[in-house]
Amino acid sequence: MSRGRNAQCIHPAVRQELCDFRQGLVTRREFLTRATALGTSAVIARGMVGMAAAEETPSEAPPGTALRIQMEVRPLKDPRTYDWSEIANISRGWLEYLVEYNRDGSLRGMLLESWEASEDAAQYLLHVRPGVTWTTGEPFTSGDVARLMGYWCDRSVEGNSMAGRLAALGDPQTERLAEGAVEVLDDLTLRLNLAYPDVAIMAGLSDYPAACVHARHDPATMLTDPIGTGPYLPEELVPTQRAVLVRNKAHAWWGAEADGWGGATLERIEFLDYGTDPASWLAAAESGEIDMLYENVGTFIEVADLLGWQRSEVVTGATVVLRGNQQALVDGRAAYADKRMRKALQLAIANDIALELGHAGLGTVAENHHVAPIHPDYAEVGPTEYDPALALPLAQEAGFGDLEHELVTLDDGFTRRTGDACAAMLRDAGFKVSRKVLPGSAFWQEWKDYPLSITEWNHRPLGIQVLALAYRSGEAWNETGYADAEFDAMVAEALTIADAEARKEIMARIERKLQQDAVIVQPFWRSLYRHVRPGVLGAEMHPSFEIHLYKLALEV
Repeated sequence: MSRGRNAQCIHPAVRQELCDFRQGLVTRREFLTRATALGTSAVIARGMVGMAAAEETPSEAPPGTALRIQMEVRPLKDPRTYDWSEIANISRGWLEYLVEYNRDGSLRGMLLESWEASEDAAQYLLHVRPGVTWTTGEPFTSGDVARLMGYWCDRSVEGNSMAGRLAALGDPQTERLAEGAVEVLDDLTLRLNLAYPDVAIMAGLSDYPAACVHARHDPATMLTDPIGTGPYLPEELVPTQRAVLVRNKAHAWWGAEADGWGGATLERIEFLDYGTDPASWLAAAESGEIDMLYENVGTFIEVADLLGWQRSEVVTGATVVLRGNQQALVDGRAAYADKRMRKALQLAIANDIALELGHAGLGTVAENHHVAPIHPDYAEVGPTEYDPALALPLAQEAGFGDLEHELVTLDDGFTRRTGDACAAMLRDAGFKVSRKVLPGSAFWQEWKDYPLSITEWNHRPLGIQVLALAYRSGEAWNETGYADAEFDAMVAEALTIADAEARKEIMARIERKLQQDAVIVQPFWRSLYRHVRPGVLGAEMHPSFEIHLYKLALEV
């Protein structure tokens, strides 16, 4: 932990990962995620596995260009409470991140230049990138990072999922940043002293609620008084209609001078909201109203191909989850608190059919535990049982055979179709099922509280990161209401194991625990697609739906 800032410290676990890669035991993506999370630079990690320079380096293009992106436009709010990627994709124009997660699975420093993890991953030495300034002209320093750790660790803020990501820095008694958890060593260096090891902490700092805000930040004035470190400023934001970013010509963006970065060539970026019906997105593409889709789904992928637009595809851990909320009441009864009722849902739903009908087969079948084969710490435990003949009798045994289940989904493409497919299979098994399909503005407001619903979940670099976010007791994003001390203890133990191969043993136990408790029906992993018109550069589909605005450009 005492090496100089220009020295590259290779973590002992990374050396073992490299041996595993060379023996064919891990994939290149798995190696990159594991190595960079522990402090190996993305450039060095790629070189260790024989890769060329990063594909994310933006192509050069002349200034004076504008780009129009189809994307839902949602209201801004306090970034640590962000719960949709689309919100962050707009504020990325001026609110940047300490760490960036890239398409190839690597983590690289943004406002951090580099970091080093101790052998047990209980300490991290962070090096702040020199030369970064806020739009106010103030330098971005290690003091800002220390302040941000306190901002993120505040559990009193409703919906603050960052507190869970940084739980190892928090004090469970005060629900704030623990005393001594952050040491500022100088203007560009600080140390994180974790209460217990956490291998996912750097990956958590790359997630979209981890936007870096100024000390003067006020969610109410984010648009009228936008302070950040990025190259753009917001000009307009009208929810459900449009948002506009323009180049901040008064601010010298640090990335323009950073070696090998370049980028931020656009003068204007427009986000245009055409609703949740993919047909309207393709109509806008065909009529020349947009240059880029946020994503494309189902049969509309072929339609965009026929338009001559360029397709980008990425295999991911993105998914949808059907869950009964164990804390919710249905007709005065906590139906989904009963494991037998939850197991009945699993028995009645064929995950392969949900994939075929819900997402046109564009993905892989999942195993009802929310850890994907693409995750470095995935353990193969096999699927859960599918036997619809056993489903209703088990629900009847629990006293819920006569219950009418209202399955709620967003009114979009694949989520709605997946909901329709699951509802049909439940009816075929003998259950009473009604459907409620809500527009985005209604669904988003109460997405965690519906008794039975299907929710979209983004890909994240590590499986254990997803489990800690979504299923640990009391976490802001725990929509299942699941609270199990044994599960929490296993997650805490897994977070302490730096070697992902060694972590797989306990990951297998965690995955089986989720299956045995029938916490979710998680039918498939999505392949994600994006189309852009010819001439759009730097817009390849990201596994977590991120749009790195500084990478976007247009050919002459």
